[in-house]
Amino acid sequence: MNSLKTKKTGPAEETGTPAPADYRLPLWFFGFEGVLAAAFDILQAFPSVWPALLVLLAVNIAVSLTMMRRRLRLAKALWRGKETRKVAIALIALRVGSHFALSALGFAVTSTIGHVLFAVAMSATTIGLLAYSQHTAVRALTTAAAGR
Repeated sequence: MNSLKTKKTGPAEETGTPAPADYRLPLWFFGFEGVLAAAFDILQAFPSVWPALLVLLAVNIAVSLTMMRRRLRLAKALWRGKETRKVAIALIALRVGSHFALSALGFAVTSTIGHVLFAVAMSATTIGLLAYSQHTAVRALTTAAAGR
């Protein structure tokens, strides 16, 4: 028996309805969000890359509306959830607060390397928080689906 040709069926295929876990956004998609979250510092470090950021934004929107279309239920759950709003507010507070605190201490981020490091930190934080928020939403949807 060739294991490559054997199709395994899971609970989603048996019922014909996708399980909430099937709606997960791939981690690479969060990379778009991470780069866009780091856009301020990327532009501060390299002002000439703004056209690339606009293209990335357009690709992000296009992928969201096409390839990720079937995951709309999870996206709606994420944006309605308090956790996602907390993540968005926390990221804004982190961005503004850290720049303000560093400026108040006399360590304003003005160098290219400083902005690059800030961009990497903001991108990693965004990706991590969005992945956590997705995990929480999928867990809630799974619990709700099991209760039906």
